[in-house]
Amino acid sequence: MARGDQRSAKVTATRRRQAAVAARATSKRPAINGALATEPLTEQAYRAIEEAIVTLQLKPGAVLSEQALSGLIGIGRTPIREALQKLAHEGLVMILPRKGILVADLNPRSHLLLLEVRREIERLLSRAGAVRATADQRTRLQEIARGMDQAARTNDDIAFMRLDREMNALMLEAAHNDYAARSARLFQGLSRRYWYVHYAVAADLPLCARLHAAQARAIAKGDPGEACKASDRLIDYVENFTRATVLM
Repeated sequence: MARGDQRSAKVTATRRRQAAVAARATSKRPAINGALATEPLTEQAYRAIEEAIVTLQLKPGAVLSEQALSGLIGIGRTPIREALQKLAHEGLVMILPRKGILVADLNPRSHLLLLEVRREIERLLSRAGAVRATADQRTRLQEIARGMDQAARTNDDIAFMRLDREMNALMLEAAHNDYAARSARLFQGLSRRYWYVHYAVAADLPLCARLHAAQARAIAKGDPGEACKASDRLIDYVENFTRATVLM
C-alpha cells in the first residue's frame, strides 16, 4: 500500500473509532440528576460540558451557545455561563464577545510545551501527596489504581478517562498546595482531551492505565521517591505519544 493510501486508511480508521467513542461517551455521560445531583449546578454543568469536549461530542472549532447547552444538559443559563468561564480559563473554550463560544483547537507542538510544565508540577504533586495525603485519600487512590488496572484489562476508554479525571482532582487535594493546584488545573483538561483525540491510532491505553495505577499506588503508599519516578514514567510515555501524533 502506498504511503498516501496508508495515511488515508489511518485517518478513516481514526474517524470511525472517534465516532464510536463519542457514541459510547454519550451513553455514559455524567448524570445531571443522578450521581452528581449533590454537587452545585455550576460544577454539574462544568463536568458535563468538559466531558463532552474531551470526548469529542463537542468538537474542536464547534461554536456553542449558552442557550443550546442549557437545553442539552438541562441546567439553567447562569450555571452554564459560570462553567464556560471556568473552561475558558482552562483553555478548552474561547469566549468571543458578541460571536459565541468556540471549542479550542488542538496543536501537538503546543501540547509538547504544556508537557514541559506538566512534568514539573505533576512531580511536585506526586511527591507532596505521598507525604501529606490523608488516610481516606490513600484508600481512594488505591481504589483508583484497581480501577485503572480493570480499565487496562478491558481497554475501557471512558472508564479510564473518568478515573483519570478523579485521580487528577484527588492528587490536587492530597498535595495540600494551592499554588500547584491552580497551575495544574490549567492543563489537566487540555492534556486529557489531546490524549483522547489521538489515542485510537497512537496510544496504548492499557499501558497508559497501568502507568496511572503505578503513580496512584506510589502516592498511596507514602513513598515520595517512587511517586516522583512513577510520575516521570507517565510523562515520558505521554511525551512519546504526543511526538508520534506529530509524525502521523
